[in-house]
This record gives sequence, C-alpha cells and structure tokens, in this order.
Amino acid sequence: MSSNTLRKIGLYLFIGVGALFILFPLYLTIVTAFKTPEESSRSFFTLPSSLNFGNFIQAAEMSNYFGAFLNSFFITSISVVLIIFLGSIAAFAIARNQDQMFYRIMYYFFVSGLFVPFQVMMLPLVQQLSTFGLLNKWGLIILYATYGLFQCVFLYVAYFKSIPREIEDAALIDGCGVFRMYWYIIFPMLKPMTVTLLVLNIIWIWNDFLMPLVILQRSSDWTLPLMQYVFESQYAANYNLAFASYLMVLLPVIIIYLFLQRHIIGGVSDGAVK
Repeated sequence: MSSNTLRKIGLYLFIGVGALFILFPLYLTIVTAFKTPEESSRSFFTLPSSLNFGNFIQAAEMSNYFGAFLNSFFITSISVVLIIFLGSIAAFAIARNQDQMFYRIMYYFFVSGLFVPFQVMMLPLVQQLSTFGLLNKWGLIILYATYGLFQCVFLYVAYFKSIPREIEDAALIDGCGVFRMYWYIIFPMLKPMTVTLLVLNIIWIWNDFLMPLVILQRSSDWTLPLMQYVFESQYAANYNLAFASYLMVLLPVIIIYLFLQRHIIGGVSDGAVK
C-alpha cells in the first residue's frame, strides 16, 4: 500500500471521526425532541416509537416562541445590515487611503478590536448603556454592530486589494459620484465576502446568549436563546421540551445557511473568474 493511499485513508478516518462528534449530538437532540419523557427515561439513545409533535407545540407555548422569534429576527436583521453597510464603507475608505497616517491608525484600531472579547468590557459597557437608557433591543443592536465591525472591516480591507483602482477611476471620469460609484459598481463586486460575512454574523447574533443575557432587562425583549431558561427548574430539566425548542431555534439558521450556501459557492466562483 503506497504512502499516498495511507494518507487518504488517514484523512478519511479523521473526517469520519470529526463528523461523528458533530452528528451524534445532533442525533440525540432530534430523537429526544420526538420522544415522550417515559421513552427517554427507558433509553436515551434509541429511536422514538412514534413522532411526538406535541413536544414542539408545548415548547412553543411555554417559551413564547413566536414573540422571541420576532425579537431575534429584528435584532439580527438590523445588526447585520448595519455591520455590512457601515463596515464596507469604512473598509473602502481605509483600503483606498492606507498611505495616510489617519487611515492606517483606524485600520489598526479595528484590527485590535478583534482581540478584545466582550467579557473583558462587559461591566463598563452595561453601566454605560444603562446611563443612556439603552438596556433594551436597540442597545443590543449597537453592541452587535460595534463588535461586528471589527471583523467586517478587517476582511473587507483585504478583499478590496483584489479590486483594481482603475475601475473606480473610470467610473469617476465618466461622471459617476463617489457614493454612486461605490454602491452600483464596487459593492456588487464584494459579493463573495459580503455573503460570507452575512452567514458568519447571522449565525453569531442569532445564537448568541451572553450579550442578550446582560443587556435585555425585560423578558418581552428576550431572544430565542434566552427563552431556553423556561425549561430549567431548580432541581430538574424537561429535556424533551428543551430539545424540541433547540431544534426550533436552529431551524431558521439552517434554512438561511442552506439558502446562502449556493450564493457563497457562486460568489467565490465569480470572484475567481474576475
């Protein structure tokens, strides 16, 4: 057996073990969500005798699923739009003016933000938002937009280097304004990076637990991850309802990812041809 074949076998084994570690918890979540408590107490790993959709209905009622869904959708959509819009504009200005000291300092400022976790600044940020009366959804959106800008600017600046300046010069010579040139010519060329950042930030914001926990004071503003608290009591947890709720929380993200995956592949291909 050749060394190349052995390397392939080792690679396939590594991928298979990694997939097992990912798929096995997902399998437990799915089968538990469809079981009754009696079935789970008998065997946690076996398939359910029948599909018990009552768990999903009860979980949605207990966790105010639709209200929390609207909160998560509102916070995620507004935050992602701000991150992409402000981040791309800031990155464009920085990438095209890095020969100037001010823009170099701004670039390093955004990059340094990647190394400062929210936990380090959590207490002063909460106190500051409390002073301005922003311990609500809008304060949370401001935090998400701020932290999302660090990664967004860093990745966009690197991508702008692959776009020739001659395209911008030609548009300006033809009488196109700067903002119009950016929005109609340059921004569509950022499609591969834009879709990538959309997926990363949607998954991060939708599934985030810590920021909503410390920022959102009213239970009516809670997002879907926070609503999982209702399935925990002091001495026990209803795993069947909790796992059903987890699946309902994951489903929108999975659908979005599957939809955008095609655009990611197509966008990367377009960027390679360009």
